[in-house]
Amino acid sequence: MGSLWWFLCAIIALFCWSGSDLFSKIGCRDEDDKTSHLKMVVAVGVVMGLHAAYEIFIGGVDISFDVIIRYLPVSLLYISSMTIGYLGLRYIELSISSPICNSSGAMVAVLIFATKGIGEDCPPAALVAVALVSIGVISLGITEAREDEELRAARQSAANRKYAKSWIAIAIPVVYCLLDALGGYADSRVLETLDESSANVAYELTFLFTAAVCAVILLAKGARFTFRRELPKYAGAVCETVGQFFYIFAMADEEHVAFAAPIISSYCVLSVVWSRIFLKEKLSAKHYASIALVVAGIVILGVLDM
Repeated sequence: MGSLWWFLCAIIALFCWSGSDLFSKIGCRDEDDKTSHLKMVVAVGVVMGLHAAYEIFIGGVDISFDVIIRYLPVSLLYISSMTIGYLGLRYIELSISSPICNSSGAMVAVLIFATKGIGEDCPPAALVAVALVSIGVISLGITEAREDEELRAARQSAANRKYAKSWIAIAIPVVYCLLDALGGYADSRVLETLDESSANVAYELTFLFTAAVCAVILLAKGARFTFRRELPKYAGAVCETVGQFFYIFAMADEEHVAFAAPIISSYCVLSVVWSRIFLKEKLSAKHYASIALVVAGIVILGVLDM
C-alpha cells in the first residue's frame, strides 16, 4: 500500500486544484476589476501562511532561511505562473485556459526522461499511460483553440459570459504552461535534497511574502475589497493550499515523479467538467474524447503500481 501513496497524493491534488480553478475563475472573471489577479495572490498567500504557521508551530516542521533560499527558484517559478494564470482568467474561458496551462505536466515528464533517461524497470505500459495523459491534455487545448467561430458562439450561447478570441488570451496560459513546467522540473530535482514538508512550508512562506507585497500595492492603488467578491477567491485559495500539500508528496517520490506530474496536470479535465456544470460552458464530442484519453492514462498508472 505504501507504494500507492504517490498515486493517492496525485489524485487528491488533482481534485483540489480543479476546485481551485473553478473558484479562482469565479473570483477573477470580472473584467472591470483590473486588480483581481493580485487579490487572488493575496488570498492564496494568506491561506498558505496560516497553513505554514500550523505546520511550524503544531506540526513541528523544520524550516530555516537556508531551506527557503534553496527552494526559492522553484517557489518563484510557481508563484509567477499562478499570478499570470489568474490574470488570464479575466480574458478567456476556464475550459480553454486550464487545458493549455496544464500541458506543463507533459513537458515535465519529457524533461525528466530527457535528463535522467527511462529506467530499465519502467514498464512500457507506463510510458503509454504518460503519452495518453499528455496527448489528452494537449488535444483538449487544441480543440478549444481551433474551434470554429460559429460553433464557439453556439457553445457560449448559454454560458454565464461571452469571450472573444485574441492572441493575448491564448498567450497568457501558454506562458503559464512554460513557467509551470520549469517549476515542476526544478521541483523534482530540488526535492531530491530537501524534505518535502520543509519545502512546502518554504513555498508557503514565500507566497505569504508575495501576498504582503501585493497587498501593499493594492492599498496604494486604493483597491476595494467586498466580502461577496472575495469569498470565491479564498475558497480557491483553500483548494490551492490543500492541493499543493499533496502535490509536494507526490513529486517527492523520485521513482514515480515522471508519472505523477502528468496525472496532476490532468486536473484540467475536471476543471472542464466543473466549467460545464457551474459556468455553463458546453463540451463537444472532441472534448469528451480528450477526457477519455486522460482518464485512461490515470487508470493505467494507478493499476500498474497496485
